[in-house]
Amino acid sequence: MLDCMQSTSVRIDQATHRELKLLASEFGTTVGETVALAVRRLRQDRIGEELAAGLTSDEVEWLDADVG
Repeated sequence: MLDCMQSTSVRIDQATHRELKLLASEFGTTVGETVALAVRRLRQDRIGEELAAGLTSDEVEWLDADVG
């Protein structure tokens, strides 16, 4: 099965492009796959930060609500 993925261009500086190619080589992935991994990691980091944040007063009230 042929995997045809649409693509687009992203402008980055030459130093970032060299670093991206180096990382792709180290991971044994393509540059595009490496970018996808980086985006996934950034999203996971954001989710982790949100989960680590304290609860709002509304969330505490909801969790402490009497359900019976």
